[in-house]
Amino acid sequence: MPADDSPSDFESILKPLWLRAQSGDDVAYRQALGLLASRLRAYLKRRLSGLPDEVEDLVQETLLALHLQRGTYDPTLTASAWAVAIARHKLVDLWRRRGRRDSLHDALDDVDEELLAAEPEDGSARRDLETLFDALPHAQRQAIVLTKLEGLSVAEAAARTGASESAIKVQVHRGLKRLAALVRGDARPAADHPQRSPAPGLGRPEQASSK
Repeated sequence: MPADDSPSDFESILKPLWLRAQSGDDVAYRQALGLLASRLRAYLKRRLSGLPDEVEDLVQETLLALHLQRGTYDPTLTASAWAVAIARHKLVDLWRRRGRRDSLHDALDDVDEELLAAEPEDGSARRDLETLFDALPHAQRQAIVLTKLEGLSVAEAAARTGASESAIKVQVHRGLKRLAALVRGDARPAADHPQRSPAPGLGRPEQASSK
């Protein structure tokens, strides 16, 4: 769907796909993620006009977060707004890492508090993330953990690992792309983990938790 289609038109296509995905429909899940990736890319491009290199990584981070938080989705909510709220979380994290207080406030301007999804704390989400990370080559996994989870700058991660800053950036970008591909179910585990495979059902969302 074109990025400039109206929100209501977008939602009318996305939500039925997302609800089917929540029930275990792999095809609907991939279609929903494809629609969301296009919409999120347009959303983030407008807010990261000065940082175009960050857009694609943030899209992939958001898709990963959607996968991990899919069990928290409330069917009474607008699916597209719920997804954008998660993208805003990722955008805020980026501004915080860069110390951009002005942009941090801009990113929060029109957030509906009811749609802000917290990072999952349940064990199943952690295990899901660990399974995804196990499918990455060591260098990609390490770069993402240091910069995205521990919050180090690229320069700090480079100093910690002995790699160059450009190498850290490349590993993060490749790792996030691979994680997104694993979430969609169209990638295999990395070559340095031939004995491992994604957890059963990785390509499909589990049914929303009743907890």
